[in-house]
Amino acid sequence: MSTEIHDLTMTEASRLIRSKKLSPVELTETYLARIDAFNGALHAYLRVLPERALAGARQAEAEIMKGHYRGPLHGIPVALKDIYNTRGIPTTGHSALYRDHVPAEDATAAALLAEAGTVLLGKLATWEFAIGGTSFDLPWPPARNPWNTAHDPGGSSSGCGAAIAAGLAMGAMGTDTGGSIRGPAAWCGIAGLKPTYGYVSRRGILPLAFSMDHAGPMCWTSEDCALMMDALIRHDPLDRGSAAVAKPDFAASAGQDVKGLKIGVVRHFFETDAQVDPEIRGGIEAALAVLRELGCAVVDVSLSPLSWYGDVAALISRPEAFAFHEETLKSSPELYGELARQRIMMGAFVRASDYINALRARATLIEELAQVFRTVDALITPTMPTMAPKLGELGNMMSRSKPSFTRVFNVTGSPALSVCTGFSKLGLPLNMQIAGRPFQDDLVLRIGSAFEKVTAFRKSRPARWHTAPAEATAQ
Repeated sequence: MSTEIHDLTMTEASRLIRSKKLSPVELTETYLARIDAFNGALHAYLRVLPERALAGARQAEAEIMKGHYRGPLHGIPVALKDIYNTRGIPTTGHSALYRDHVPAEDATAAALLAEAGTVLLGKLATWEFAIGGTSFDLPWPPARNPWNTAHDPGGSSSGCGAAIAAGLAMGAMGTDTGGSIRGPAAWCGIAGLKPTYGYVSRRGILPLAFSMDHAGPMCWTSEDCALMMDALIRHDPLDRGSAAVAKPDFAASAGQDVKGLKIGVVRHFFETDAQVDPEIRGGIEAALAVLRELGCAVVDVSLSPLSWYGDVAALISRPEAFAFHEETLKSSPELYGELARQRIMMGAFVRASDYINALRARATLIEELAQVFRTVDALITPTMPTMAPKLGELGNMMSRSKPSFTRVFNVTGSPALSVCTGFSKLGLPLNMQIAGRPFQDDLVLRIGSAFEKVTAFRKSRPARWHTAPAEATAQ
């Protein structure tokens, strides 16, 4: 195989592996070489596991050659955000507080991926405890955006977005409490799915806000996210939020057309409720035209003002985060970075009555959305209001001047996917968010996949990382 092996999608590599035309060992060696050459500039990985990865690849290859094929993820190299517990391997949360934290067992999602035959490349950078922002006062530097390393990759699943976009992993597992999968997906130009609340087990993942935490896949394409979802959906009775529901065939659904679907556009979100970069709006309008050409009906719909969702999300997530961190914040505040410490401490000042009233408001917003979904099959909004800012300029994510389109669907628990809608004049990715009814994640991925397959954006990778690893090392 050529050095362009890393340009294969997960779906393409899976077919080649199954037909024994691609070696899992060769595939894994390619990714390890790329990580060795490029991670120093991107800081996507906190910890690389070359020996474990090669052993896993050899095992996968041996099993496949003997006819013991486990399924589409067998032999596929993936990585985990470093808040997923990994047995015998440090899980740090990108924090000095957990620098020496070595779990005794794997997170459920990590175990399911291992059971499916994936090869674990390593653990990926995150905002500290999935809340700390782009910080420079932690034991490890923040990840950088592969499209331009002077820019922010987004967070909190920052290393996931950077690794997938730069071709340093085929798939990654992120988490999302307010947009932490979809934000990096948007700014790094990849596909990232926040599944329906309770669909993917969160057991063994360092928590942020228990009623809003989600775990989900990040890949180059929506179709690849579907492959990962097929392996991840299993009821976990030890996760109190886990839902016992039937699993569709995600991969098969991702290959179906979208003709006849009715798409609702929450236009007031990005035309009156918030300021959105004109290039983001232009990308969405062009994407809507593509969906019409694919046979979708597109209509405008209305929800409550965008700011209501942000207020409800903050009043719920901040005290839930503080409840988890209260004791260590009191005993070891110096082991937190400044941003994480400040943001978590906000929860100490939320009154119980405010929290309860936010839960009541949340129920009203969920019912309102359910009513809208009686008239449409999916919703479209921006994922992020702007393209990726310069690293260190992200600012306070709680600011009213920085609206969040992603938090809407953490409040409601609905599935939401970010896809790339093109590129700005400066070459940074544009974005769109597709949301659906609870447990219709397969439909959301089908829409994203159909859009990606008729547009050229999945053929454009960040040019700098097409350098062969050997050449990069020599520079």
